[in-house]
Amino acid sequence: MGTRFLPATKAQPKETLPLVDKPLIQYGVEEALDSGVENIIVVTGRGKAAIEDHFDRNAELEHELEAKGKADELAMVRRISDLARLAYVRQKEPLGLGHAVGVTRELVGDEPFAVVLADDVIRAETPCIKQLLNIYEFFGATVLAVMEVPPENISAYGVVDAKPVEFQGATDRLFQVNNLVEKPKAEDAPSNLAIIGRYVLAPEIFTALDNTKPGRGGEIQLTDAIRNLMSTAPVYAYRFKGQRFDAGDKLGFLKATVEFALEREDLGGPFREYLKTLAL
Repeated sequence: MGTRFLPATKAQPKETLPLVDKPLIQYGVEEALDSGVENIIVVTGRGKAAIEDHFDRNAELEHELEAKGKADELAMVRRISDLARLAYVRQKEPLGLGHAVGVTRELVGDEPFAVVLADDVIRAETPCIKQLLNIYEFFGATVLAVMEVPPENISAYGVVDAKPVEFQGATDRLFQVNNLVEKPKAEDAPSNLAIIGRYVLAPEIFTALDNTKPGRGGEIQLTDAIRNLMSTAPVYAYRFKGQRFDAGDKLGFLKATVEFALEREDLGGPFREYLKTLAL
């Protein structure tokens, strides 16, 4: 429900908050497309129609831009509506990430699939999802994206208990997961490797979700289902190459805004000069 961004999210989905000039969810969709994903399912809920509108055609806007000779802006909005083959499925109640994944079952079918959480924005030379897909293609098993987190922040994450696996000559990137611990205290954390919002899941996850009991608040957690899956199949964690921004947090959102604005050819120079004038 985007409560950390109230009042902005009182009438606007968190996923449509603009990071510079693009809604958060578009970064996730573009990452999936750049990774070779062709079909995208967006799990929505009540009050999130703006997500569908963003990726839909807007005839009135296009007509106005065309009439005013704004060819670049017209091309941009048309490109958004032509980005991908998108389908939408409604999660009628906020019953957890595992439940949200479960409602896609009929659309996904019996195939592996990627999960992207829109408020984790990742900047990487090779898209994070593509990195995970490479692991899946090699091992044919579920793989989670993880990153190193300092002890003072580890209690905010799901953490993996895992052993290193050699992959492409390295032993510090890929791990086979023994257990998942949700939001442990620093002294109880089995490692400093935290799960972030990117997964490539084997289709057997749906059976594991069927066997996962609701936890606190009646929610079905994806980490619990992955733990169930581990009883019948291996699960891997990959320390991805790239930088992750927690855009679901106000400070993380501000950091991402600054970093992405500085990267822009049209904004980076003037914005950098402005930042230099601030008495910090």
